[in-house]
Amino acid sequence: MTINNTRNIKNLISDTINDIKHPSSDGDPSDIIIVDENYELAFDVPYRKTGKLPTADDSSLDSLLKAWKKFAPLLNRSVESQQVFNNGIVSTYSLVYTIINAYMGGVLAPNGDIHFVPYYASVGQKVNANGTVSTYSLIYTVSGAYIGGVLAPNGDIHFLPASATVGQKISNGIVSTYSLVYTTSASYFGGVLAPNGDIHFIPYLATVGQKISNGIVSTYSLAYTAIGAYIGGVLAPNGDIHFVPANAVVGQKISALGIVSTYSLIYTTTASYFGGVLAPNGDIHFVPANAVVGQKIDKYGVVSTYSLAYTTALSHFGGVLSPNGDIHFVPYSSIVGQKVNANGIVSTYSLAYTTSIAYIGGILSPNGDIHFVPCNAIVGQKISTLVAYPFSKGVCCHAFFNKF
Repeated sequence: MTINNTRNIKNLISDTINDIKHPSSDGDPSDIIIVDENYELAFDVPYRKTGKLPTADDSSLDSLLKAWKKFAPLLNRSVESQQVFNNGIVSTYSLVYTIINAYMGGVLAPNGDIHFVPYYASVGQKVNANGTVSTYSLIYTVSGAYIGGVLAPNGDIHFLPASATVGQKISNGIVSTYSLVYTTSASYFGGVLAPNGDIHFIPYLATVGQKISNGIVSTYSLAYTAIGAYIGGVLAPNGDIHFVPANAVVGQKISALGIVSTYSLIYTTTASYFGGVLAPNGDIHFVPANAVVGQKIDKYGVVSTYSLAYTTALSHFGGVLSPNGDIHFVPYSSIVGQKVNANGIVSTYSLAYTTSIAYIGGILSPNGDIHFVPCNAIVGQKISTLVAYPFSKGVCCHAFFNKF
């Protein structure tokens, strides 16, 4: 960044010298940072310690990762504060409505409610900020209706169509439907909010991409399609949307400019990964289903694999980032919990309830609890992380995390 005003430069230097003479109360020299790794003069010095939440719908995410570098301290504040117990406290709670294949994925609403996305369910179900579970009426239901959801920039919650022939959303508690351009059975599995505010559906059987831009639904060409191609997606630090490979043999992404492209993967197999999670260091972790190794993409696009502590057929479906930096894989047919900590160490822990196809997707609440979304499960299950500094509601609702 070029600064023409000499007085501004002098003021920056003067302020920095004053900071050095009078360091922060914790005395940590790392708090005094005036240049980033690109050697730019940092008008945003305060963000180096406190962090800044990137706006999710104004294309502020950039390829140089400037917005991400400002955001990272918000995450690291929680990660570094850690939690009371290593694995958190796992517990169950009663649900109001259960059925086989009930819900797949969830969304955190701005008021703190966690909405489960109806798959076979004939009613909506949510958990409020106080832990109270309740149901509400839906306008459209069908077997295999929706998988995953996204919080739109206007606060609407969109359920993402799998076999549904119409879209369905919740606006300030009011449920409504809208027309789609492309529908087929098991068309899309999940979605992600792009940096410009568009909602992109993740293609499973669909042969075209589909998105919602300011309420207008449209389609676009994909670079690669296959039967059961992708399940879930993740917004990367540079604004790219990555589709998570299930049966796909290549990765696929949409850049912040809307350019669709593919890239090579290291490991592929049938039903390999179901969903993905963004780590505090910017890595995107694919959640293992049939995969026998973990796979991730760093913020510079480098793909790598790592060993898992537990594998079984269709082990996990979706994942959640804990405020302490752990990535929890959601138990699908797994009989143990599995997580990857901020240092990349993989471990397992005991669950309170397991069954086949138990949970699909999970949501982090602002109080630090991780809720698994019930599919065949007859009880809800959550992890109370008991972190010193939970993520704020803004972080929890952000497109980086609030989706499937």
